[in-house]
Amino acid sequence: MPTTTRAAVHHDHQELALSSLAMIAPFATHEGESGGFHAPSITDFFPPPILFEGTIFEFNRIQMVRVIAAVALVVIMVIAAKRAKLVPDRFQNGIELLLDFVRVNVAEEILGKDRARKYVPLLTTLFFAILAFNITGIIPGLNIAGTSLIGLPVVLALWVYVMYLGAGVKAHGVGGFLKASLFPPGVPWFMYVLLTPIEFLTVFIIRPATLAIRLMANMVAGHLMLVLCFSATQYFIFEAAPAMKAFGALTFVSGFAMTLFEAFVAALQAYIFVVLTAVYISLSVEEEH
Repeated sequence: MPTTTRAAVHHDHQELALSSLAMIAPFATHEGESGGFHAPSITDFFPPPILFEGTIFEFNRIQMVRVIAAVALVVIMVIAAKRAKLVPDRFQNGIELLLDFVRVNVAEEILGKDRARKYVPLLTTLFFAILAFNITGIIPGLNIAGTSLIGLPVVLALWVYVMYLGAGVKAHGVGGFLKASLFPPGVPWFMYVLLTPIEFLTVFIIRPATLAIRLMANMVAGHLMLVLCFSATQYFIFEAAPAMKAFGALTFVSGFAMTLFEAFVAALQAYIFVVLTAVYISLSVEEEH
């Protein structure tokens, strides 16, 4: 076999090695079949346009998912508000439980009762919005999280960025905020040569960057694992050699387990985002860090 041919075959095998399932699947193909298992890739997050292709108003599947999630969230909240009763039903109980969770366990716990009142609307909106955008990743027919592309996480992180910087400046003034943020008290003066650049990077760059990247990365990883499990299930059941079809049951169970885990991750990432938001606001308004 020529060297170039051998290199091409080796490259193809490397591309199929996304996971152990992707490594098993090529050997399960019937001899002579041109089909085969196709592992998920990053192209899933860049779907072709649905409307207005080539314009600044280009509209694709992920944007459609975001619109659906936003509309569904607004409808749910409006229904909850209109159906509110003195003796709540299960639906109202569920909504109130989440609202109280953000107010008590996040805002009041981190910011204190007096200060929390001002920021409860922000934290509640962030929590429910991120949860709605995240959960679309496991909803049949949508099958991708609205936060799995960096644009939306960046917008949310910039919102938080403006809020905690504004809170700090309002509490201390520009000079006082910079002094409190960049020059931690109780440190020998010569250490500021090292600490001040680190604090500057932390406050003005690392905090918003990590908020956005953490949210997006978790949703990307979850989507890839779900697609891998269910595409492998379809492959093993409908395309693989008879001896390999039993693997379909294994990948289906794995996909179901990953779906439950992804629902947990969707809620967890919403919680982490609002907790960090509350912490950053608290650090900005406190006299000493």
